[in-house]
Amino acid sequence: MFPLLSKFIHRALKEEKKISEGRKADLARLADFIRAQRQEGHPVQLLFVCTQNSRRSQMAQIWAAAAAAWFDMGDTKTFSGGTEVSAFNPRAVEALIRAGFHIHDFGGENPRYRVTYAEEGPAMVCYSKRYDDPANPMSGFVAIMVCSDADQACPFVPGAAFRLSLPYEDPKIADGKASESAAYDKRSLQIASEILYLLGLVKGASN
Repeated sequence: MFPLLSKFIHRALKEEKKISEGRKADLARLADFIRAQRQEGHPVQLLFVCTQNSRRSQMAQIWAAAAAAWFDMGDTKTFSGGTEVSAFNPRAVEALIRAGFHIHDFGGENPRYRVTYAEEGPAMVCYSKRYDDPANPMSGFVAIMVCSDADQACPFVPGAAFRLSLPYEDPKIADGKASESAAYDKRSLQIASEILYLLGLVKGASN
């Protein structure tokens, strides 16, 4: 794990006390499902969904991949998608870079970003896509709805074995304001904290 990212993860782990009891209960239900999948030898596939697959779902996919590596859960694969296609927002990309990820932009109207969390770690190719894009799993996955609009638009996600509503406030509300970077960093930290809490429950309960 890159040193700056490792430092950020230690910070995020200390944020557990800020997670509401309601969200902890939801995350615990999901942890139970993931644990059962692992015990049955099934791969864990986490698909994070928001409207445009530009901010929250991208952050969640990337943080989940790092958290899985942190807890040595190699059977966990992470994905993201939207109800429509836009582009991975550069403000979200910059927040993840500030957290310690290494990200390379290949350019284009809907740019593909190469994201890594460790020197020898695997590279993720992240770009905006629909949740049912061929790059995403078609069955047996967990659908985690990270925005209210996507949650309402997709009450049923075809192929999902488990669906959880886990909405986050959109940092987009701070775009163009002096508080822009702080808003994205805050959301990144919250998402990291809750996903680390989730996978920590899975790993702790499965030992």
